[in-house]
Amino acid sequence: MNENDAGDRSEAVRGARRPATVTDIARAIGVSRATVSLVLRGSPLVHVDTRARVEAELRRQRYVYNRSAANLRRQTSSSVALVINDLSNPFFAEFAAGVDEALGAHGYVTLLGSTGESPQRQQAVLASLMEHTPAGLILSPAEHSQAQTLREVIGWHGNVLLFNRELEGGEWDFLALDNEQGARQATAHLIGLGHRDIAFFGGHADSSSCQQRRAGYAAALAEAGLPVVEARMVECAPTRAEAAGLTQRLFDGADAPTAAVCYNDNVALGLMLGLAARGIQPGRDFSVTGFDDIPEAALSSPSLTTLAADPRQRGRQAADLLLQRIAAPQAPVHRTIAAVQLRVRNSSAPPRA
Repeated sequence: MNENDAGDRSEAVRGARRPATVTDIARAIGVSRATVSLVLRGSPLVHVDTRARVEAELRRQRYVYNRSAANLRRQTSSSVALVINDLSNPFFAEFAAGVDEALGAHGYVTLLGSTGESPQRQQAVLASLMEHTPAGLILSPAEHSQAQTLREVIGWHGNVLLFNRELEGGEWDFLALDNEQGARQATAHLIGLGHRDIAFFGGHADSSSCQQRRAGYAAALAEAGLPVVEARMVECAPTRAEAAGLTQRLFDGADAPTAAVCYNDNVALGLMLGLAARGIQPGRDFSVTGFDDIPEAALSSPSLTTLAADPRQRGRQAADLLLQRIAAPQAPVHRTIAAVQLRVRNSSAPPRA
């Protein structure tokens, strides 16, 4: 073996041991390290010809961008964590899509986790996502979540937005739907059709969103001089299967209601399945309203009267609010309530004589 062969092999070994750096790329094509860094970040400030040369050299040297190291150097992160309590609910799937669209437009990557309404699973998901040091967190808390327990895993990270459910003592930004006013509209709509015995169906009483929707329901009944009957408020998980399975509870008493304000669209669609299974036709024999206006609501049979919340737009709004917090971490905590609008369809009608 001659000296040149040995030198080539030595150089190859060194190259194999040490990954290419920004400095290596810059020296190879005679540009500055700053120019290479701008190309890596996708900056539009680099001329198209220079960008092409840099990208060609990156490929030739098989450069691998270490995003974590770059984040550490800049004291920033290009990712945002999004943790949803029930990704099987179409509302949250639409919400997540809106979050991802808005974050992507600002160069952020969404790290998605789902808790399935389990506080224990929530802790595990958050612990895993926090290892990526995200720039911020959007969290729709699982039922029975506690602010102090969340702090054990996310620390005193200030760039946090809670969606849908409030947590006492959290002191984080908050975005919610106008739950009380929405349920009030739905109940008033049924009263206006002539219903006097109206149930509230679904959700759990210790959830802040359910409490607010029940309050709107009760307020509309009170305005019409109608009593709030505890037996008419049926709890169930906000899923179709459980709602369908608990439908009979509405008819256990001597006098059955003629309509129900449902916690959300999932519950309403489940209730309509339960009614149909008992030979009760929704929209004719029994009126039903939902909450959220998921895409399926307009396509169900009968089409569902509900409160339109525009979940994809709420996702974009959540992302925008979090980006504002990231840009101004010392700003006062902000609470935002998004309006909802009643969509009257075929699942609600006057009571049968």
